[in-house]
Amino acid sequence: MRLKHICVAVALTGAIAGSAWAKEGADQYPHGGENWFAGALPPPGDYFLNYFGYYNADNLRDGDGHKVDHTGVTAWFDALRYVKVTNTQILGGNWAMHAIVPLVHQKVTLGDSKTVSGLGDIVFSPLVISWHAGNWHWAAALDIYAPTGEYKSGDPRKSIGANYWSVEPVFAATWLNEAGWELSAKFMYNIKAKNKDFRPAPGAPKMEYESGDEFHMDYLLGKRFGQWGVGLSGYYVKQTTDDKLDGDTLSSALGPWSSGRKGEVFAIGPSVSYTTQAGTMLIGQWQHESGAENRFQGDKLWFRLIMPF
Repeated sequence: MRLKHICVAVALTGAIAGSAWAKEGADQYPHGGENWFAGALPPPGDYFLNYFGYYNADNLRDGDGHKVDHTGVTAWFDALRYVKVTNTQILGGNWAMHAIVPLVHQKVTLGDSKTVSGLGDIVFSPLVISWHAGNWHWAAALDIYAPTGEYKSGDPRKSIGANYWSVEPVFAATWLNEAGWELSAKFMYNIKAKNKDFRPAPGAPKMEYESGDEFHMDYLLGKRFGQWGVGLSGYYVKQTTDDKLDGDTLSSALGPWSSGRKGEVFAIGPSVSYTTQAGTMLIGQWQHESGAENRFQGDKLWFRLIMPF
């Protein structure tokens, strides 16, 4: 496949996790980042979270799940997050807000390789509401993704950001019983604006690229033993609408990336958590991807810190 077709067919690594390439532009959400207590926001106060990790994939997968030769990606990422939970009540739940600032160092191979470092796309939400009732905890939010990351039109190897705004309704829930068993899930639907600065190859005229909307979810099934927790966590991503170029659905002229180039991937792996007496939580996890279509398929290693201040 010629490089210009690869440039049309792939997207840049995720702005935080560097994870996958279903559409043109970055995955703005760090898939798999939420697991333990995903639907249980903490009591009113201020909280700092740090997501640090590494992602590696040897090959891009086409629309049939087959490997594309001479492709790959590695990325280190560190995302800094601030969460404020207030005493203000909305619909019987606590009002909260948050913001995430991601930093990324990545190497992308599409024929040859390029390395880039910098700020990714910033995420923020002025509206998060959380509720608690017995063993159940749940939250709803509206996240907004801003195109703050570096974007190089015509060469996805040199880009970190997606170069478009997007909004994302969120619903998360946690069930935690007295025996320490936990089931958590976070459900999201990402609605994307258009990228009006897209080029299919360096030097080509600008075109308008509209990436398809996506359903995605993070999940965890775990068991707590005092201050420790052990479980399985992961994520599922499914693109629900077609990619479009100047208003037209991508066609078979682009080869195996045809039929709107919808991406899909599933990931699962072990997760371990530890909570200190002061309320700081440490999480380590590994997530292995499988069943990828129109995306990279690889492995992600996470270290996460949650700390009140």
